[in-house]
Amino acid sequence: MSPSSETAHGQRLVIVESPAKAKTIKGYLGPGYIVEASVGHIRDLPSTAAEVPDKYTGEVRRLGVDVDHDFAPIYVVNADKKSQVSKLKSLLAESDELFLATDEDREGEAIAWHLQQVLKPKVPVHRMVFHEITKTAIQEAVANPRELNQRLVDAQETRRILDRLYGFEVSPVLWKKVMPKLSAGRVQSVATRLVVERERERMAFRSASYWDLVGTFGTGRTPADAANPETFGARLSAVDGKRIASGRDFGSDGRLKAGSVNTLHLDEQAARALVAALEQTAFSVRSVESKPYRRSPYAPFRTTTLQQEASRKLGFGAKRTMQVAQKLYENGFITYMRTDSTTLSETAVAAARAQVTQLYGADYLPDAPRTYASKVKNAQEAHEAVRPSGDRFRTPAETGLSGDDFRLYELIWMRTVASQMKDAVGQSVTVKVGGRSSDGRDAEFSASGKIITFHGFLKAYVEGADDPNAELDDRERRLPQVAEGDPLAAEQLTPEGHATKPPARYTEASLVKELEDREIGRPSTYASIIDTIINRRYVFKKGTALVPSFLSFAVVNLLEKHFGRLVDYDFTARMEDDLDRIAAGEAQSVPWLKRFYFGEGEGHATGGAAEAGNGDGDHLGGLKELVTDLGAIDAREISSFRISDDLTLRVGRYGPYVERASTVEGEPGQRADIPDELPPDELTVELAEELLAKPSGDFELGQDPVSGNQLVAKDGRYGPYVTEILPEGTPKTGKNAVKPRTASLLKSMALDTVTLDDALKLLSLPRVVGTDPEGVEITAQNGRYGPYLKRGTDSRSLTSEEQMFTVTLEEALAIYAQPKQRGRAAAAPPLKELGNDPVSERPVVVKDGRFGPYVTDGETNATLRKDDEVETITPERGYELLAEKRARGPVKKTAKKAPAKKAAVKKTATKTAATKTAAAKTAAKTTTTKAAAKKTTTKKAAASKTTTTDEG
Repeated sequence: MSPSSETAHGQRLVIVESPAKAKTIKGYLGPGYIVEASVGHIRDLPSTAAEVPDKYTGEVRRLGVDVDHDFAPIYVVNADKKSQVSKLKSLLAESDELFLATDEDREGEAIAWHLQQVLKPKVPVHRMVFHEITKTAIQEAVANPRELNQRLVDAQETRRILDRLYGFEVSPVLWKKVMPKLSAGRVQSVATRLVVERERERMAFRSASYWDLVGTFGTGRTPADAANPETFGARLSAVDGKRIASGRDFGSDGRLKAGSVNTLHLDEQAARALVAALEQTAFSVRSVESKPYRRSPYAPFRTTTLQQEASRKLGFGAKRTMQVAQKLYENGFITYMRTDSTTLSETAVAAARAQVTQLYGADYLPDAPRTYASKVKNAQEAHEAVRPSGDRFRTPAETGLSGDDFRLYELIWMRTVASQMKDAVGQSVTVKVGGRSSDGRDAEFSASGKIITFHGFLKAYVEGADDPNAELDDRERRLPQVAEGDPLAAEQLTPEGHATKPPARYTEASLVKELEDREIGRPSTYASIIDTIINRRYVFKKGTALVPSFLSFAVVNLLEKHFGRLVDYDFTARMEDDLDRIAAGEAQSVPWLKRFYFGEGEGHATGGAAEAGNGDGDHLGGLKELVTDLGAIDAREISSFRISDDLTLRVGRYGPYVERASTVEGEPGQRADIPDELPPDELTVELAEELLAKPSGDFELGQDPVSGNQLVAKDGRYGPYVTEILPEGTPKTGKNAVKPRTASLLKSMALDTVTLDDALKLLSLPRVVGTDPEGVEITAQNGRYGPYLKRGTDSRSLTSEEQMFTVTLEEALAIYAQPKQRGRAAAAPPLKELGNDPVSERPVVVKDGRFGPYVTDGETNATLRKDDEVETITPERGYELLAEKRARGPVKKTAKKAPAKKAAVKKTATKTAATKTAAAKTAAKTTTTKAAAKKTTTKKAAASKTTTTDEG
């Protein structure tokens, strides 16, 4: 039977990953087809030992992989997917054919394979593939299915097993030696190492100061038009034939590089002296060099270049970019967004060329279509670049999109159309200006210009830059029309000082580029990798910069010293090549996994753990031996970093702290906690001394005259507080447990000046003010949001902390007699203004709220994250937070589950009952099944694949 032919009484079941995708495709297939979502992966390796069937024990139960029997994986159906699997089985029982229409990449192929294994279809099975969701593409995919690609499935399974072994074997080492609940991963650990290494470079960096001169030179001619300016600027380039030193001539140690022999390093005094000596100098044009300028269009987007450009132009993080792109793909606006390819199909090229002619004219259309070769080795994730879908591109205005969807579609559309336009051409000019100073020195200045005579593709699209000081491609610099020998007058000579800067921290965009350039991991996983290292607290964001935490320094230190090969950049890239060879059928999975896990030979490593971890041999090492031989790992040494001769940074189980060793042997040293969000390169000796100088430890205040307990003041992670020391033997657990009284210090108090009287006053709270005429008690209390009165469930704010101790019953009753204010009496002025939001076009400001500072455009509020600071937050970051909040939508209140007994009641309107009934009675009425499907779809909003490539 042809899969595209209709049968008289049958139906075809089409399974995709996401409900949104299912909805779009259903509209293109019409009657005779049931389109349902698996909602991502339905089966995977177990996440905990409790999920493993009882017949498996020991290491198999711990790992979820049987390493002694050809690394056989133990797959389990995800607990939250069991009802969906039951539904799919029910639908399959009523179908004559099954189409597996998951994404056309390794992970999509693996999902299709798992569906086939779990559903066990007894009807014909077809693999339906497409890279865009249009009516034509879907109908062609149904008419031309293929078989499952077992090589892709095997390659994905190998990756999954590899990542499981890496994560489940290395992570416990981190738990034992650094801190509980940490994780390691094949790509996430290498990405973390990159961020840490950049911070190390910044910490070792020493700035260098250098000076030069900037001159404004006049031609003496009145310009006929703007194309021939009267003056131009030039920078000092040489003195007596020696090139003036610039930033690139200095090393990270602040000294001139060894190769800078014919270079002159000017300091401020020398620069100012040279300006004085050139005051009466007659300058002239020494040379004019003109070259043709040509710039070719940028290739269409692949996954990583889309993430980078969305970061530069739209302020999106990699995760946000992929969320929006996924939505655009599933709704039929763009092609598949996980791709290594820059290729455009003939249909897409024709569509792009048609729009070039329509929008810009035939002059902008090259004679032949442009083709772009992929720069990514082993590009395989999909067959085309990310582009607008269909054989005719919709302009952004024709899509009906809005907000972030519109902005990302517009970016993709512009880039695709521009890729089929003519080159930009023009002229670049370099002018050398010279003169001799009063003390006989020869000074030469240089100026460069660029004139674009035909903008070509730049008319449609200009690529952004990671460096905010970089000049964009469409920027012109016009110089006057001068010839060699023309006299010039120095209208102004100004000495300028400069200082070299440390290497910039990675942003999400630049880290994505670095990982791709080093060929580490798969580009389709970079967004989830970055999200993982941020969520694991290895990295936090300061503005757009990725800053490593002190915790990540300890983790990377351990991995480098004891698992060096596992975080080696070249080794990780070679592993990626090996996995591609397995996908191509050029290598076998099981022998490769044996080498990785057991080392060379028959299940045993050839050398010691140190050799396997850091050796130069071509073997993969032996992970099992590495994680078994932990005796050489000194946990204290791994987490200790020298600041000065007597100061050490240590990463403890409860966070980082600085320590000064005691001068008395056996005595504890002096310690001080380090703020969680302090960038490592800002921890100087001076700051460490300042932290140690702050009051710390317990301050004994005296005895409570009533209880006789000792009262102390302490500095906690949430601020200073006072508490009591309970007598020995006081039960601390169980129903008879006694908790010590505790109270935070008031804003007017300090840890080193708080007194016993202050402590007694604080511990007296809540204070009974009196009772109202109805006999309800009124108390004064100190809460999370400040001082307040409480009467039953009615709370009223007090205006000052002192009022908690002085407010009288009459004053309290007067406060309660006033109408309760909702919110604040008067809106506080904004902490910062960020400009107009590109989506809502409303002004965005930073405000101080009950839960801390937040950004708002008056419609949407988004709390600042722990790595955001009011002083440094950029407009782009503010817009990104609002965009993420809009994407999440309003918070839904969790409905209480119906009691178990009511599950049998025939009320299809009840969500729980309908779902359970559909799961238990798969042959029940179709209406009940459809209702349950709708509810399941609503509950499971995750439209994309949820399993990341990295384990841990």
